[in-house]
Amino acid sequence: MKRSEKKLLTLCAFVLLAGSCVDFFDIAWGTGVWLGEFALTWAILFAFFCFCCLLAFTAVSRVIWNDKSFSALAGRLIAFRNNLGRGCWLLAAFVFVFPIWLLQFTALGIVFKGLFLRLTLWTLQLFFLSLLFTVKKDALIDWKVFLFCLALTAGTFSIFASLKLVTGYPFSLGWSEGNRLWDYSILFGRARYDYPEGQKIDVLLETGRQMVGGLPFLIPGLTIKMERMWIGLVSILPYILLGLVVFRPLSGEKYIWLGATLWTYLFLKQGPINPSLVLCAVLVALAWRNKLWLSGLLLLFASYAAYISRYTWTFAPAMWFVLLEFLDVAPAQGNKLNLTPRIRSFLKFSFLGLICAVIVSGVLFYFQPGGAGDAMAFFRTLEISPENVQEKISQQALLWYRLLPNETYGSGILIGLILAVLPLVLILSYLLRQGKWNINIWQKWAMALVLLAFLAVGLVVSTKIGGGGDLHNMDMLLIGLFFVTLVAFYNGGKDWLQNSQFEPLWIKAALILLIAVPAIGPLQEMRSYNNGNATPWLVALTDAPSERALDIYPSEQITQESLNTIQHEVDLAKAQGEVLFMDQRQLLTFGFIHDVPLVPDYDKKILMERALTKNRGYFQEFYEDLEEGRFSLIVVQPLNTPRKGSDFQFGEENNAWVKWVANPLLCFYEIEQTLIDVNVQLLVPRSLPVDCAEILP
Repeated sequence: MKRSEKKLLTLCAFVLLAGSCVDFFDIAWGTGVWLGEFALTWAILFAFFCFCCLLAFTAVSRVIWNDKSFSALAGRLIAFRNNLGRGCWLLAAFVFVFPIWLLQFTALGIVFKGLFLRLTLWTLQLFFLSLLFTVKKDALIDWKVFLFCLALTAGTFSIFASLKLVTGYPFSLGWSEGNRLWDYSILFGRARYDYPEGQKIDVLLETGRQMVGGLPFLIPGLTIKMERMWIGLVSILPYILLGLVVFRPLSGEKYIWLGATLWTYLFLKQGPINPSLVLCAVLVALAWRNKLWLSGLLLLFASYAAYISRYTWTFAPAMWFVLLEFLDVAPAQGNKLNLTPRIRSFLKFSFLGLICAVIVSGVLFYFQPGGAGDAMAFFRTLEISPENVQEKISQQALLWYRLLPNETYGSGILIGLILAVLPLVLILSYLLRQGKWNINIWQKWAMALVLLAFLAVGLVVSTKIGGGGDLHNMDMLLIGLFFVTLVAFYNGGKDWLQNSQFEPLWIKAALILLIAVPAIGPLQEMRSYNNGNATPWLVALTDAPSERALDIYPSEQITQESLNTIQHEVDLAKAQGEVLFMDQRQLLTFGFIHDVPLVPDYDKKILMERALTKNRGYFQEFYEDLEEGRFSLIVVQPLNTPRKGSDFQFGEENNAWVKWVANPLLCFYEIEQTLIDVNVQLLVPRSLPVDCAEILP
């Protein structure tokens, strides 16, 4: 082992163990008054834990820096592994499952939430799995096995974190989660509602995304737990499918194929990227290196699917495909532009197809009622037209400060993006500089321009009010960078990776970070939500300000009592007027609340979107309905009216909600009841109306 590697391992061990002691202190402190805020039991546990960490660091340091100690320990571990026989796989299964069970399925996952405690647990799991999976009889840990185990454990953490909200709990699990389930139901499940069949129901969700999320509503008797399972799976399977497709030539090398597929999932899930767009990327991957006519059909379908899912994605599939094809050709000598017959044919037919589509669309629009005499007006009906794009951008404020560290997204968009892609960019740059991957100047320019275009769009959209909470608006960039990596992998990168154990320390560290960084978030997210009976001692151990702050589902008794209360109020109110479920519409979708006609107007997400765009026309109608007492009962989240600034999470969005929705609601309506345990508030018209003219925006 090189001296630089010894220093790095020693530093990592110190940071992990010292950080774990700090995390354990946060757990033990606040449990009693025996010594400071220590309870006697927890003071003893804390002291014992710190002593064990000190012993562990001493032992690790000695093994790292003393070659004889290292050789002796390695020999004993190798002998232990080689003597296990089939028991090796049983032990590996236990090591693999234990951290997942502990963190996601027990109350201790809520207690041991500290990052360093979890990283230490992951490090131990990774070490023993790598040891047990190494097949070389005389090797302690094989480098390629270590990378595979890293991808396997990291991918598994992310998968289980994506499924942590699969539950039959009837109430919404987030600000808009419940109403989003309602959105998904409309395309295939509107028969679930008491609403006239011929009337349209508007939702704040594009057709493509409705289709992906709403497919299970074709199943009779679909439950909320089944739908949440589906939502969890579609946040996993499209990524896995993309990895399986693009790395299918490696199917004979199963470990590499599985590891590369899991890395695909990990890297792209950093967005997270909407499953609809990932499926478009799958079609592009199938089109790459395929027959020209089939590539054209796949790309046409991918572009259409992107358009009906989100208009800003429309051109992404074509740009990804051109990038793949252009980078995949062998570079011409002398840095000449090298367009293969395949690329020329594709560009030619794409251009002709675009011209034909424009002409046909214009002709059809011309003969529509009202279209004659204004043949170019159809451009204005397209979401991707310059007029519409400019209008949509100008409708909402751009909060540029969210590019830097802020309360809404701690690291800020720029730093978050750098952390997500820097290891990959360093590796790709190294491959280019060392001649492991050869492309000419034209290919480099094409790659840079396409990625910069995606970056510019992502930055602008991320700063729009209502966004900037994560990297999901960098979706086109992340997939574009992934496709660049794919070309590099098949043009020298694969051979380099298989011999990467001989590379400099910083490159090996970059490879580890490339896999590990995307898993840190999921590792911290893993936890249980079903420990309502343990809340008193969980509050003490986690220093939560209250039991509600633990974010644990209420007991079944409280949940059922809340449902009974809402049903009772609905039954009384529906005889006096319409009942509006502004929030919690999934209660109607899955039959938790029944025998009430659906009022599709004024969904909370649509209200928020209109508030962010300051749509006075929409709210004028809303305020008139409130003033006239159209709704005898409104079901909404508990309303708060304090205004906040940019030093609060989503402060500007809160202010828009307070100004356009909360204040007017509380002026025209009064609180009938607040069910704080399930985050529901029931509003009824004021018995004594007041003048709200000064309250309205």
